[in-house]
Amino acid sequence: MKLAIVGVGKLGLALLEGVTARGVIAPGDIGLLDANTARVQDLAARTGTRMIQASDLGSAQRVLVSLQPRVFPEVTEWLAQENTGYVSTMAGVSVNTLVRRLGTRRVVRVMPNLAATIGRSQTAITGPREAQEAGDLAFAHELFGAVGDVYDLPENLFNAFTGMSASGPGYAAVLAEGLADGGVRMGLPRPLANELAAKVLVASGELLQRRAHPGMLKDEVSSPGGTTIAGLEVLETAGVRGALMRTVVAATKRSAELGTDQED
Repeated sequence: MKLAIVGVGKLGLALLEGVTARGVIAPGDIGLLDANTARVQDLAARTGTRMIQASDLGSAQRVLVSLQPRVFPEVTEWLAQENTGYVSTMAGVSVNTLVRRLGTRRVVRVMPNLAATIGRSQTAITGPREAQEAGDLAFAHELFGAVGDVYDLPENLFNAFTGMSASGPGYAAVLAEGLADGGVRMGLPRPLANELAAKVLVASGELLQRRAHPGMLKDEVSSPGGTTIAGLEVLETAGVRGALMRTVVAATKRSAELGTDQED
């Protein structure tokens, strides 16, 4: 078994679909382990993978740990296996904590975001020298390259990456909802307002990737004395820019707190 996926939630399922669709790993070489056995049985039947038990992990070349950080200490007794490489998506769980709990330095820490479900994730990745030498880092690159873009980052930037990129879809959803509410306030039907707000964010993201700085797009849309600059004045008066900055700071701090919880 080339890969065991422990925790088959949204992210685990997205990765499973990505790697099989792109031929990174054959479905028959993937094992699935999750507390929701009925769901795993259904997924295994649909995807051609197989349902496994904790006792099967010793036969896996590598294990993807896609669990909530709070449950990690409870499962390490059976999760830790000899001669196995690990890839962890658990927010805030440091490389040192992974090494200590799993008893190996063949660990890779990654942080994707929900866009993995549509193949557009941004994933940060890091690991010690032993993981690189064993090919675990390259393996993780291939895995998450199947569901988006991968960035090598030093671990001291992981919490900031989590607070901005991994949590970012939630912030964007609030922005979209606010735009839609404004449209409804001014008479647009709710379904149309929701659709327009989503498409504005998608199109704006594409436009931003073609410009060297976000301010360039803002300036292009803002004609003298026009509608956009009038709206921007309200955003600045309300402190939206500063609120977004504080949002990332708060999420970054929470990511660090999750890691501290794991050090006990």
